[in-house]
Amino acid sequence: MNKIYLDNNSTTQIDPKVLKEMIPYFSEKYGNPSSQSHAFGWEANAAIDIAREKISKLINSKPNEIIFTSGATESNNLAINGLLKNQKYKNSNIITSTIEHKAVLDVLQPIKNQVTFIAPNKDGIINIKDIEQSINEQTILISIMHANNEIGTIQPIKQIGNLCKKHNIIFHVDAAQSLGKSDIDVIDMNIDLLSISAHKIYGPKGIGALYINDKKEKFNIHPLIVGGGQENNYRSGTLATPLIVGFGKACDILLNQMNSDNKRILKLTSKLKSEIISKYPSTVINGSMEDRIPGNINLSFPFLNGLSILRSMPRIAISSGSACSSSSPKPSHVLTQIGRSKLEANTSIRIGIGRFNKEEDIDIAIRTILNAIEKKI
Repeated sequence: MNKIYLDNNSTTQIDPKVLKEMIPYFSEKYGNPSSQSHAFGWEANAAIDIAREKISKLINSKPNEIIFTSGATESNNLAINGLLKNQKYKNSNIITSTIEHKAVLDVLQPIKNQVTFIAPNKDGIINIKDIEQSINEQTILISIMHANNEIGTIQPIKQIGNLCKKHNIIFHVDAAQSLGKSDIDVIDMNIDLLSISAHKIYGPKGIGALYINDKKEKFNIHPLIVGGGQENNYRSGTLATPLIVGFGKACDILLNQMNSDNKRILKLTSKLKSEIISKYPSTVINGSMEDRIPGNINLSFPFLNGLSILRSMPRIAISSGSACSSSSPKPSHVLTQIGRSKLEANTSIRIGIGRFNKEEDIDIAIRTILNAIEKKI
């Protein structure tokens, strides 16, 4: 049975060009980049420097502001927990949203009494006025994701960044879903900390980064992993050269083809969405129709009375929401926060269209989804 992958918000296929760039660093150029007494180490270190520069170009940062981690989850942990380890922030106030990824919400859970949680509107967008009204003298950090991993909605990051600058508040952004799909400029958006990951942009799993604004007088991030002093003492451990090279190549590809990727993906997205809604007009699109990353479609079918169609479509790889929460029996916290009932949330599907999907994939997906709905009615 030929399988069709439409879960690109969960993870992406590695681009063959990325893999090709990585392979020599597994077999031929295998030196430890911290070994600075011989050519093998110099070669690995140079490759990491080049990758760091490619990643920084995509977000308009300096190369030395890119700190490598194992992924966006670790980056979120380093940004928030690393900041809160600083004694001067011990009893401070933090502002975030109720629809953040669990990698942010779970980090904040132990100190939830110090956290102000902002709920979105029915489209999944955070109102800037709600954030402004929540700021007090103890507010030291605002953490808002750029694009939601379940419903794809894009938050007004530049306006929030301006607000943070005005009040001298540190601004952290989880950009795991938006990197490569929406323009990111950490200077223009006044972002201090930015979490990103390679496996969402056709790069390898196991590598991510945290952008840390190098104006060190603003804040002091304490490391979560110590022993070796790599990455400017922010994150110790031998750097994974092949993965970092792959991350750099994935960003380099996006610098040249992000717009063309997005244009084609939007066309496929529009086709799938319109075909399903034309057949079943009471289908609900979760999240904003306008402020949304390309490729993300999140649908609920209230007329199915809580019945899920996921198991009826073994050929199509789609999900019911965040891959990190797929084992949880609870309805999506994102969908309930935008007003969906438990029954509506249970009928939801998340479709993620990506770079390697073809029109034929979309045609098969449309027929498969429509047939699955018909069998449940």
